[in-house]
Amino acid sequence: MADTVPQPPRAGRRQAGPPGEPRRIAYLYIAPALLVFGLFFLTPLLHAVWLSLYEWDGLSVGTWVGLDNYRLVLTDEALREPFVHALTLIVFFSIIPCALGLALASMITRSAVRGVNFFRTVLFLPQVVALVVVAVAWRQIFAPDGPLNDFLRTVGLGDVARGWLGDERYALICIGIVGIWVCTGLCVVLFLAGLSKVPRELYEAARLDGAGPIREFITISVPAVRGELAVALTLTLVAAMRTFDLVYVMTSGGPGTSSRVPAYEVWDRAINKGQVGVGVTVALILTAFILLCTVLINRLSESADS
Repeated sequence: MADTVPQPPRAGRRQAGPPGEPRRIAYLYIAPALLVFGLFFLTPLLHAVWLSLYEWDGLSVGTWVGLDNYRLVLTDEALREPFVHALTLIVFFSIIPCALGLALASMITRSAVRGVNFFRTVLFLPQVVALVVVAVAWRQIFAPDGPLNDFLRTVGLGDVARGWLGDERYALICIGIVGIWVCTGLCVVLFLAGLSKVPRELYEAARLDGAGPIREFITISVPAVRGELAVALTLTLVAAMRTFDLVYVMTSGGPGTSSRVPAYEVWDRAINKGQVGVGVTVALILTAFILLCTVLINRLSESADS
């Protein structure tokens, strides 16, 4: 029996699209992930949007109000104030930790500190401690009879001592200081990972050319960690905007409304006051703001790389 010789493809006929399996097969591969995403993210999100269009206490039948909840959040000063406080916390949770983390990572890399893994572990420890535990510890530190005031009295600054968390001027700042302590270690670890990819010959060449520490920092360190900086800004900004544990344990939004933030406002409105529609609306606006900031940071990072 003669061997069958494969016939060459007819002229003018070619496979449509890119080589490989049809695109519909690729959709079958990602279908399980899309199903989970839709079930646990898109469905609750759409349900939240639906709830935001009602005035509902969580128990009785809701009343359709359309976009009134959105108008209330945008026009009511008591509901706008938490977003202003969240913007303030971004400075403490994101901008300051990123600046400190970049400076510390650059100094550690430049001076070749021994035991860098130990320092990295110690600095990262706040990230693995539950924020409730962190809040309880720092609440004791800021207490009227806490270690901070004891130290101030010891060094002759007793007039400065006060109930820090009970003072409207300092309550939010105290929460921000805790945010610096928590987030700086994460930034240092990220920047150390980025700087570890930079050949030390670049620093040595810069020193031979007469560059000082500041010049090295600007021309070598900062460009080397541009991607890590985008990640750090994104993670710390999200942490600042969704802060709840620290506020709930340390100040409960007080004194007055001086430390209320959007996440705490969502809980208070929906659970304590029975204003589920308003609470969900605040949560959706917060989600949209976080998404916008994340996209903006990623776009800026991509444009800087190109």
